[in-house]
Amino acid sequence: MPLPTDTRIRPITPADDTAVAHIIRTVMPEFGADGPGFAIHDPEVAAMSVNYAAEGHAYFVVEKDGHVIGGAGIAPLAGDVPGVCELRKMYFLREARGIGAGAAMMEVCLGYAREAGYRQCYLETLAGMDAAASLYERSGFNRIPQAMGATGHFACNRFYLREL
Repeated sequence: MPLPTDTRIRPITPADDTAVAHIIRTVMPEFGADGPGFAIHDPEVAAMSVNYAAEGHAYFVVEKDGHVIGGAGIAPLAGDVPGVCELRKMYFLREARGIGAGAAMMEVCLGYAREAGYRQCYLETLAGMDAAASLYERSGFNRIPQAMGATGHFACNRFYLREL
């Protein structure tokens, strides 16, 4: 499903930081992901553009009619796991769901990961985020039995990996 004509995906800018932080802090509690051990508490949430400016990092936003309504990023998997990146902080406001934004964002992020030279992409999530799990599986991710790396997100309980 192509994105609606009034919707686009683009790299994050500093002007997007407030909107992205708001999205993360709004969406995560919808799924019960607001306690200790979840990404909502990561220091990078307040300044995503700065934290994803380093080599091997990228964060993209979904913009509709000039308003940021979602985002996702790629970064090296923490914990010295060479060749493996992590799909990070992929969250969409309700208005971004069901319009093809997730699949389009996945394509952009995985494309960046390949171009950056990663061989595998890892992600972690939690039970109850069924639409997200379905997207991950349609995008070629396979469930794995345990966490990889050292993300610090000890509250996550579902883990996925895919070859790039």
